[in-house]
Parts: sequence; C-alpha cells; structure tokens
Amino acid sequence: MSTTATEPLTGLLRSAHELDVHLFRRVAGTSTPVLDAPLRRLSTAANYSRVSMAAAAALVLVGGPRGRRAAATGLACVAVTSATTNLALKLFSRRPRPERELHGVLEARNVPMPTSTSFPSGHAAAAVAFAEGVRHEWPAAAPLLYAVSGLVGYSRVHTGVHYPGDVLAGSAIGFGLAQVTSQATYRLRLRTATRRTR
Repeated sequence: MSTTATEPLTGLLRSAHELDVHLFRRVAGTSTPVLDAPLRRLSTAANYSRVSMAAAAALVLVGGPRGRRAAATGLACVAVTSATTNLALKLFSRRPRPERELHGVLEARNVPMPTSTSFPSGHAAAAVAFAEGVRHEWPAAAPLLYAVSGLVGYSRVHTGVHYPGDVLAGSAIGFGLAQVTSQATYRLRLRTATRRTR
C-alpha cells in the first residue's frame, strides 16, 4: 500500500489519539479528592477479575440454580475475554501507557503501572464480559454489574493507567466476546442436558 493511500488512516489515528489525550488530561486535571481513594481501591480490586469473581460468588449464594448458571456463564466470558485481550490483542498493540507525570495525574490516584501495552483495557473488557454473560442468564442482575463495570473502566482512566479509548475498545471487545461465549455455553449446556435424558 502506498504512503499516499495510508495518509487518511494515519491522520484519523492521529486525531483519535489527540482526542484521547485531551480527554485523559481533562480527567487528570479535575480535582476529585473524595473519589481518589475509592477509585484507586476499586481499580486494584479489579486486578485478575477479583471483582467479577466476588460478584459470581454472591450470585451463587443468593440466586439458586439461576444464579449458578449466571455465575458460570459470566466467568466463562471473563476467561475467554481475558485470554483474548491479554494473550493476543495486547501483543499486537504498540500503544504505550500514559505518562502520568506529563499529564498531571495526581500521585494520590496512582496504582502500580502495568508493564503490558495500553490498548485495549483488559480490566474493562473482563468486567463488561462478566456483566453481559450474566445478563444472558439473569437479566435482572445485569444493571448493577454493568454499573460496576463502568466504574471499573473509569477507574483505569482516573488512576492514569489507560486512555479513555483503551477502555471503550476493551468494553466493546468484552461485549462482543461475551455474545459468542454465552451462546457457546448455552449450546454446551443444552447438549449435556439432552444426553442425560437419553
């Protein structure tokens, strides 16, 4: 492909990055001392999908058979999404993490900076995947989980480890992979039930 042919794409990516940096700086430059500590703790708690695992345990405890199905489907979605995001997509991404000092992120917000690339956000992808997986089995439980996933995604920007675009892309990826995983989980459960009735 010629340089002339790739110029529009390069310009579009540059504009998207500039907008992303602008939004990141707006978040960094907004003083929110009341939110800093809670969002820092939430961002850390979401490491290794611990928030989703805690939610899955709650679903099992209070939801009976439906809660167990919802928890299992949600965690299956997390597993597929995390593997795809962290073991595949991040390997092809060259986007570095934000430079917190350069953009004025307050030190009180800081969590340890991950060593992986910035795009996409694995935390956001996994949190949305869990919420969407649960929605397929127990729709009434999904709004709260989606609210939590939104807070997890925002916390990654607030603490300075991701640009907003990383979180949006991760959320879209998590949602899409959850569709595929939920359908596969449903078909597997249906086949298993059919075999047992034979």
